[in-house]
Amino acid sequence: MAEEPPVAVARGRHAPPLEVRLDVQRRRLFLAAAAVCARGGYADLTAEAITREAGMSKATFYEHFANKEECILALMDEATREVMQAMATATATASVRGDYRQHVRDQLGAFLRTLTEYPTTAQTVLVEGVAAGPQAAERRDAMLAVFAESLLRDNARAAQREGAPQFASRDDAFAVVGATVELVSRHLRTGVPEDVLELQPVIERVIFGLLGGGDS
Repeated sequence: MAEEPPVAVARGRHAPPLEVRLDVQRRRLFLAAAAVCARGGYADLTAEAITREAGMSKATFYEHFANKEECILALMDEATREVMQAMATATATASVRGDYRQHVRDQLGAFLRTLTEYPTTAQTVLVEGVAAGPQAAERRDAMLAVFAESLLRDNARAAQREGAPQFASRDDAFAVVGATVELVSRHLRTGVPEDVLELQPVIERVIFGLLGGGDS
């Protein structure tokens, strides 16, 4: 979900199928919601502000979402899918090599690079979105659980396939994800460190330390 507005679709007899038009509209609304929220916080987010940012009508917004909360929840789901796909794509080669340490590095690098490509979405999902209420907090927790469970399954497969060191418990995987998200959130809030990619060696030390692998 690149943070460039999708190209407007053709109209009339050259118009694409309805599902394509709806997808373009939805992505424009996601990008607009993230931009508004990252700029002014969740308190400034309204259907009117979103549609004004997107250059669309409020009627179009309500064709997709019942309210701003539903929009943010859907954005969280979409962001999770996008990041998981980016990580899977980036690590395909490492999986074939059977190098688990490099596999982890590739996954982590893909995650951090995705944040640099989608800064307003990251700000909204990881920082501002929590203010959207209990449902958003639950969705954020569910999103982190998805990443933790994926990390745990991936580690278990590598342990079985190639004897890679294994997490001692499910909580170890959650600890990695929690530490990663907190470090990234601090970067988004304060700009420390200046480049989010500087966090990679720190997070690697957390991961490999929990795996008993020593320094990365």
